[in-house]
Amino acid sequence: MELDNTLRTVGLALKAGKLAVGEEAAGDACAARACRLLLLASDAAENTLRRAERFAGQGQCLWMQVPYSKEALGAAVGRAGCAMAAVTDLGLAQSIAGKLAAADGARYGGTAERLAVKAERAARRRKEQRQRDKQQFGKKKSSD
Repeated sequence: MELDNTLRTVGLALKAGKLAVGEEAAGDACAARACRLLLLASDAAENTLRRAERFAGQGQCLWMQVPYSKEALGAAVGRAGCAMAAVTDLGLAQSIAGKLAAADGARYGGTAERLAVKAERAARRRKEQRQRDKQQFGKKKSSD
């Protein structure tokens, strides 16, 4: 089975240790608020869909039903099948959502935009923290 670019990125997330695969692992990532994007296979059962919505609500993360079957998503992560996976890295989540939005903007564009806003906020917070750290280091240095 040929993997497209989006599924390759999902596989890359797994190799980087930034993907929780399976319902239990994805649910745990959401509960720990580590999940940035919850992926759900297109042919996932109705119960799984409800669980994904609940997990995303608990973890305050975004979720999307991807246009891949459990078999295709499973192939990307080295399993026979996978109905749910949680991406725990914001950059990888943004990349996956962006690729899906490029293919189907009407369906995935909103999620991609929301992830872009989250990434922008996170970058701003990191920058502010670096500035605070720099100021704090300067104060310690001058008081010694």
